[in-house]
Amino acid sequence: MRPPALATVLLAGLLAGLLAATALPPARTAVPATAATPSLAPMLENVTPAVVNIYTRQVVEVQSPLAADPIFRHFFGMPPGPQRRESQSLGSGVIVDAERGHVLTNHHVVENATEVSVQLHDGRTVSAEFIGSDPATDVALIRIPPGNLRALPLADSERLRVGDFVVAVGNPFGLGQTVTSGIVSAVGRSGLTGLGFQNFIQTDASINPGNSGGALVNLRGELVGINTASFNPRGSAAGNIGLGFAIPANLAGEVMRQLLVHGEVRRGSLGIELADLVPRFAEELGVPAGTRGAIVTRVYRNAPGEAAGLRPGDVVTAIDGRRVDGAQALRNAEGLLPVNQPVQLTVQRGAQTLSLRTTLREPPRQLPGAELDPRLAGAVVAELAPRQREAGGRGVVVAEVDPRSRAGLAGLRAGDRILGVNGRRIEHLAALRAALGSPPPRLVLTVRRGAQQGELELR
Repeated sequence: MRPPALATVLLAGLLAGLLAATALPPARTAVPATAATPSLAPMLENVTPAVVNIYTRQVVEVQSPLAADPIFRHFFGMPPGPQRRESQSLGSGVIVDAERGHVLTNHHVVENATEVSVQLHDGRTVSAEFIGSDPATDVALIRIPPGNLRALPLADSERLRVGDFVVAVGNPFGLGQTVTSGIVSAVGRSGLTGLGFQNFIQTDASINPGNSGGALVNLRGELVGINTASFNPRGSAAGNIGLGFAIPANLAGEVMRQLLVHGEVRRGSLGIELADLVPRFAEELGVPAGTRGAIVTRVYRNAPGEAAGLRPGDVVTAIDGRRVDGAQALRNAEGLLPVNQPVQLTVQRGAQTLSLRTTLREPPRQLPGAELDPRLAGAVVAELAPRQREAGGRGVVVAEVDPRSRAGLAGLRAGDRILGVNGRRIEHLAALRAALGSPPPRLVLTVRRGAQQGELELR
């Protein structure tokens, strides 16, 4: 028989175990409503309705060389003349004015399109009207019917800093509206091959084919950029590697304003010709070692560069405080500034550093031929019309010719398009001026007249 004391202890232990087993678990601490998981969803609810999908249709005529053979056409049943082919593409756009139905996108999204349709966030599909575009910055403006639209406000993209969080919204690969996020990797990025005037926002937010023309927004839901390109050395099909580029909202907004007012973008120019500063030239010009910049090789008469006091041999090292590393950098800076914009140039003239001021002016759209070369006397050459340029045209057009003049007697005719000078390709009037900066001993023009193209020597 067990001692009574031991039985009492065992009974007490058993009761304690039962009480512990039946006791309620401690209550969990309630999570305050303010400690909810951070999310971009509330901001995106306002942003995504303003981002649209853009679908374009293009009809082109293709002439097969075999179709010119009547026997081949007979045996293979081919119709005579060019064949019509249809191509389609997709991209994205951003509604920036709900009352007027204005949508910003990329030029390359709507380039040469015969039809443009826009799919809205609510599922509606509407036809779009082309207002204008600027191939040099890859910005285009289209219009859709207003009504039940939501627009994004444009942010001041100059205030964007490296490290700011951004979100990209678009239609990659036609999958439908997609959101990716990242940070600003760099601002003022340039030097990308094959693109025009460059002042890109670089981001690691994924940007893929179909994202072009879509929105890059800050965490306030404001438009800071228009997505335009991604970079991958193995091509876009290899995937995104975190190198995406967007056109700053300030630049896109200025292009839109000019397209609405003028139907085209009018750019300022210093009216100078440039070359890269290499060590050999730096030594000859007497500028300090390590100087970076663009050498002024020629200053046109009555141009802003002349008004500023620039001389051949000057080295422009900065414009409005932004460093200039070479000739292309200065041309890029010129092309991104509007007409009548006051600018300050930092110039190295030998060992002397100068600060010069001037106002950018639009370069002349036509010039008397005699100002370019005496052999062009009697002709007037002009830039192509904006629509011709948008359609892929290049060169300059001969606007007028006096048939009794030197140019007229050499065979030049009004309506001729000059495509080259002595084998050098000519894109526009500035290129023609540069090619004839020093009159060549022999002047041979590549000329297109109607459907014919050939060479014409002027004496």
